Amino acid sequence: MKQFAKHIVATAMLGSALVSTSVMAEQKIGVVDVQGVFQAMPQAAEIQNSIQMEFKDQIEEVNQLQRDGQFFAERLQRDAATMSEQEKKELQQKILDVRDQLAEKGQPLQQNIQRRSNEERNKLLGLIKQAIDAVAAKEGYDLVLNAGAVSFAKEEHDLSEKVLQQVDKTN
Repeated sequence: MKQFAKHIVATAMLGSALVSTSVMAEQKIGVVDVQGVFQAMPQAAEIQNSIQMEFKDQIEEVNQLQRDGQFFAERLQRDAATMSEQEKKELQQKILDVRDQLAEKGQPLQQNIQRRSNEERNKLLGLIKQAIDAVAAKEGYDLVLNAGAVSFAKEEHDLSEKVLQQVDKTN
C-alpha cells in the first residue's frame, strides 16, 4: 500500500510538472531595459538641466563658499610663518565660519536637489510604466520583466525600443 501511495504521488508530481511546462510555453514573455529607456529619453537630460537652473543661485552660493574656504585654508598654510597669532586666529575663525555656512546651506541644498530629482524621475518612470502597459497590451504579452532581473533573453523578446517609441508618442 505504501508503494502504491508513493507511485500516485510521483505520478501526480510528474503530471503537474508537464502541465505547468505546457502552460508556461503558451505565455508570451518580454523584457524591457527600464534604465536604458529612461536614459534614452530626452526628458531625462532636460530634467537635469531644469533642476540645475532651478537651484542655480543656491548652487553658486555654495560653490563660492567652497572657494572662499579653500582660499583661506591655502592662505593660512602658505603664510602662517609670517602671520601674527592674531591674524592666524582671525583666519582660522573665517575658515570655521565658512565651514558652518557650508554645513548650513550645502546639506539642505543637496537634499532639495535630490528630492526634486526623485520627483521628476518618478514622473518619467510613470510614463515608462504606461508605455510598457500599452506595448504589452497591444502585442499580447502576458508578462514583461525588467531586463536587469533577467539573466538571458533573446533579442526578439526585448521590448525596450518599442517602449521608447511609445513614450515618444505620448509626449
